[in-house]
Amino acid sequence: MKIIMGIKYRILFVFISISLTINGQENRTKFEEPANLLVFSKTMRSRHASTHTGIKMLFEHSQSQNWIITATEDAFLFSEKILPNFDVVIFLNPSGDALTETQQAAFEKFMKSGKGMVGIHAAAVFEYDWPFYGQLLGGYFKTHPPVQEATVIFEDSDHPAMKPFEGMKSYTTIDEWYSFRKNPRSKVNVLATLDESTIKIFKNNDWRMGDHPLIWWQESDSMRSFYTGFGHTDEAFQDKKIIEHIINAINWAGKRLE
Repeated sequence: MKIIMGIKYRILFVFISISLTINGQENRTKFEEPANLLVFSKTMRSRHASTHTGIKMLFEHSQSQNWIITATEDAFLFSEKILPNFDVVIFLNPSGDALTETQQAAFEKFMKSGKGMVGIHAAAVFEYDWPFYGQLLGGYFKTHPPVQEATVIFEDSDHPAMKPFEGMKSYTTIDEWYSFRKNPRSKVNVLATLDESTIKIFKNNDWRMGDHPLIWWQESDSMRSFYTGFGHTDEAFQDKKIIEHIINAINWAGKRLE
């Protein structure tokens, strides 16, 4: 009887040990050093209902990515004293003119110190009269057809942000498909474009660009910036591939991925 009980206890011990090991692996972060993220979503014009879903998604992945997140609509954080505490600023569907010249200067200094920026969707509807931001972002919003399903064509799968689409030539989903005032291709590294032939609902042709970049990156003078056109709908921030796309873009901008 003692032998049987001993075997039972050993089996139980092994089971507990395996469970703890598995749970430990699941909860283990992918990066030893934390990354401090500032998520800014202040709107002075139109506001996207999906912004809350996007912020929620980032917090849900903060433990696995070892992110320390500050999500705010308070432009006060754009100061020379506060911004250096962050590694990446994420402009998540902001809009309009939200930063003073002093706050803009603080962000410029922040970026020139070798930091990163990620612009999500309506980041292209933000600060039209700020040349530094416009250059860093790559392109400003012009117009869009109604929200609908369309196909994104991938040009380059080597960037970490494109890993979830590895082996795929395209991806079809529902979003709000932005057009831009100027084609950014000559100034940025384009990763994906909109297949305009898949847009079926429109009132006019103002949204057409011919060559229609949607996702791109830049790196110069130790600054990294990334823009993705995804992010209008709640579903975009619940799509596993788009979630990984955004996660990897953030970690790349923070120089955790190459």
